[in-house]
Amino acid sequence: MSKRGSAEVAALLRTEIRRGTIAAQERLPPERNLGEAYQVARGTIRGALSQLAREGLVEIRPNSGTYVIAANPEALNPVVENASPLELIDTRFALEPHVCRLAVLHGRQEDLEKAEGLLTQMDQCLGDPARFSTLDIAFHTLLAEVTGNRLLIWIIAQINSVRNQEQWAKMRRLTLNEETITNYNKHHRDILNAIRARKPELAATIMKKHLESARLSLTRAAST
Repeated sequence: MSKRGSAEVAALLRTEIRRGTIAAQERLPPERNLGEAYQVARGTIRGALSQLAREGLVEIRPNSGTYVIAANPEALNPVVENASPLELIDTRFALEPHVCRLAVLHGRQEDLEKAEGLLTQMDQCLGDPARFSTLDIAFHTLLAEVTGNRLLIWIIAQINSVRNQEQWAKMRRLTLNEETITNYNKHHRDILNAIRARKPELAATIMKKHLESARLSLTRAAST
């Protein structure tokens, strides 16, 4: 079994759905098969599917299975399809500091443990920017999930879909070196510690610092 959590598996499945690899109205493989494919326990798969159901991407039908109910959003939504990495960061800056405040209010011990697990995996990704990016999306998605706000969860999912675009992939190759990943990992750790300490404004401030750092890296890369 791998150490992937439900948030990371949800991110991987979300990418497949948004790319159209898994088509609308298609039935997903059974939980056991998905567990074997992603090398995780069925409970992890169940958690990932529940998250995608809350986002409106899949429908879990009792005694039938899980079906994709959203068409490829990126192909249908030109705003998402054409959003630049800088637009992504600016939009995240408007939302994610408050996500941290809400995570302080609603976070449970099990949520903090899931976040800790993602951070542990990110610490091992200094030489693997692609895997770091997947885990990074999972971490920020988890923070949104912790809020319990379904609309906010959905909005963050739309924002994260931009990170599957080729523009973002190019910027990732230009910006995610070992030093940058190390810095981002420290920011993530500080954010989680502030949430664990129940300090909403501190968590929000660190998130702002994190996103400002990411924006600076993107700006520099765009000018090269």
